[in-house]
Amino acid sequence: MAAKSAPDFEHSLQQLEGLVEQLEQGDLPIEDALKAFEQGVKLTRECQTILQQAEQKVQLLTEQDGEIRATDFHDDQE
Repeated sequence: MAAKSAPDFEHSLQQLEGLVEQLEQGDLPIEDALKAFEQGVKLTRECQTILQQAEQKVQLLTEQDGEIRATDFHDDQE
């Protein structure tokens, strides 16, 4: 049996957006709305964890001589 892969940020965010849309419509039965809310909380926590891990990785990559140096991020894809 294959190991479960790590959550994908974009996929989790897309699912979360779909749940928010469903909840905003206001036509879900209360049980379904609660399940959607619970799933939304889970997805939010997954996204926060992924972002925190990415931030830590960036800090490690930008650390020089034991100090983290702030550097500007330039997106070369523009």
